[in-house]
Amino acid sequence: MTAGRVALISGANRGIGAEVARSLSDQGWCLSLGMRKPELPDWADADRVRLFAYDADDTKAEAAWVADAMASFGRIDAIVANAGIMIPKTVIEADEEDFEATMAVNVRAPRRLAKAAWEPLSAGGRGRVIILGSLSGKRVKSASAGLYSLSKFAAVALAHGIRHAGWDAGIRATAVCPGFVATDMARGLTNRPEDQMTDPRDLARIIAMLLDLPNEASVAEFAINCQLEESY
Repeated sequence: MTAGRVALISGANRGIGAEVARSLSDQGWCLSLGMRKPELPDWADADRVRLFAYDADDTKAEAAWVADAMASFGRIDAIVANAGIMIPKTVIEADEEDFEATMAVNVRAPRRLAKAAWEPLSAGGRGRVIILGSLSGKRVKSASAGLYSLSKFAAVALAHGIRHAGWDAGIRATAVCPGFVATDMARGLTNRPEDQMTDPRDLARIIAMLLDLPNEASVAEFAINCQLEESY
């Protein structure tokens, strides 16, 4: 089919990913939603939304997903690498399995997705890549966040690496770095009241804005916080 702008969103079944998908759909984007358990959202137009059974642990998943999206829509304009995991351990407590699992989902999978989509992202001259980093990719907030921070520092660097690699082809990449967002993940990590955390709908609006900016208004990092900190 001939489509308007097309975005691939990982971890789209809930939380930030689900709200980004809804926001982009409202703006007329066609979407390919990567989900562990694909289920069409009740707001979705089946003509403009496709589902893909995406497992970030599968090293062949990204190439298959891109091929599926291209077969459905014929183009890819943006990827939003949102899928992530958090194992609340210090860098000393974590074992090799914890380290490998965290890096596999939070760093390696987004890199593979960008690599797999590189040609269609380049084709239009204004491809967009959003890497969901975290303020934990800017500072280590606590000992138990150490392992997560390790992966998110790498995710932020990944966004910068993509931005450099794709600049001449019109690809712009942004590391979006929120603090606590009112999602299931954050609820399991803090007793902070939900109304004192960032609303995922606000994060979705920010991401939609970043995807709309022209090549000449590139944003390398976007930090969002719900609380006062010394730097963020």
